[in-house]
Amino acid sequence: MDTQMKLLIAYDGSTSADTALDDLLRAGLPAEAQATVIGVADIFMPGVAGSEGYDPKAAMLSYGSSAVERRLEQVSHALEEARRWATDASERLRRQFPTWKVQTEVCGHSPAWAIVEKADEWKPDLIVLGSHNRSALGRLFLGSVSQTVLTEARCSVRIARGGLAKDPSPVQILIGVDGSSGAALAVTEVASRAWPPDTKAHLVGVLDRAMSTALDWTEEGFQDERAWMGKILATSTAKLQACGLSVAEIVKEGDPKEVLVEEAERLRSDCIFLGARGLRRLQRFLLGSVSTAVATRAPCSVEIVRPRDQEEPTRSGGAKT
Repeated sequence: MDTQMKLLIAYDGSTSADTALDDLLRAGLPAEAQATVIGVADIFMPGVAGSEGYDPKAAMLSYGSSAVERRLEQVSHALEEARRWATDASERLRRQFPTWKVQTEVCGHSPAWAIVEKADEWKPDLIVLGSHNRSALGRLFLGSVSQTVLTEARCSVRIARGGLAKDPSPVQILIGVDGSSGAALAVTEVASRAWPPDTKAHLVGVLDRAMSTALDWTEEGFQDERAWMGKILATSTAKLQACGLSVAEIVKEGDPKEVLVEEAERLRSDCIFLGARGLRRLQRFLLGSVSTAVATRAPCSVEIVRPRDQEEPTRSGGAKT
């Protein structure tokens, strides 16, 4: 059975896509892996009912020959540009990771759904893509492609950003811990990686006093929560130290969405690791809440960890644009 890690890397020639490639060098990835670089031409062509293949010329016949030629020229240019981007990214990956098996794939589709559908087909362990920060508020904007892939993908997703820490400084990892199986999976994923020497993992457990008030918890109960969190952190610390990582435990009070981002900035983290599902205290680490908020606001890369090889019902499908 092939146990090599599989990565699906989206590349569109942008600065954020270049950042995603650079970010891989500080992601603890194995020496042996399979990577598919996908380039997507964001194009739309009407479908042809009853055809088995995609025949763009037939799809455009009703618009007249001149419209057909113009549109086909646009499509051809967009596909060629996507192919050039993906090929360049693949060559760059081969230089960065000489022992990886790297292949290139190009298609015309809605970018987000092309990535999601390729992931459904190929079943990678991790999707990697950049975050297009187009708003005036910078990192307070995730981007529609990243947002869709983050919420719709069935595997782990890494949203890459240029972190505050730069080479050759030691890698700094922040892991959100809440006692859930999702958080435990994030710890396990970090422990499985091949980190460079002096890498440090910061385990951050957040006690939400506002939630304790809402649930009528007593001060004594809140202290019990702190003791419980300490035990969870100790277990995670032992697991990470067994893999040679230096570990720091941090317990903070506040809103997890804010505390995790603040700690990442304070620690100059390269990446925040979070589970996709948190089952403790009203699912406060539930994707769409903490995970999405952190991915949107973090000053560094964010990796949302999902179980590998999970079986799920057939997707109802996202509409192509």
